[in-house]
Amino acid sequence: MTVTIRAFAEADTEAVLALWRQAFPEYNDASRPHRDPRLSIANKLGTQPELFFVAIRHDGDETGTLVGTAMAGYDGHRGWLYSVAVAPEARRLGLGTRLVRHAENALAAMGCLKLNLQVLTDKPEVLAFYGRLGYCTDAVISLGKRLSAQESEALA
Repeated sequence: MTVTIRAFAEADTEAVLALWRQAFPEYNDASRPHRDPRLSIANKLGTQPELFFVAIRHDGDETGTLVGTAMAGYDGHRGWLYSVAVAPEARRLGLGTRLVRHAENALAAMGCLKLNLQVLTDKPEVLAFYGRLGYCTDAVISLGKRLSAQESEALA
């Protein structure tokens, strides 16, 4: 299997959505608007789109099949890794590792010295994957707050 990693192109949208809905079941929950995959793509295209990567499997055809994704971001202080996903038929072949390393290299080239990511607590296999890549639990507590449109407008 030959796989190339490249920057996301808008023509990849439907394939990315299909992969994410398979890899991240929480994206199918309409009660979680912060998990809207179309919005995630649109937002990423507006901020550092060069850090949105897709993995394409080539089986003798020119276009290939999208089999993986990784999104990264860097705010000048710390990097973040998001939406690392690999299609079930392409798992356990090193593709997830290649995607993570590709994102790490892109961030390092920007001067990023520290990379963070978050994993849902009910995903021990994902925690094990990142552990094998050298990631460990930081002695911090991740906090979050959902901002509604009304709250955002009140803060302005």
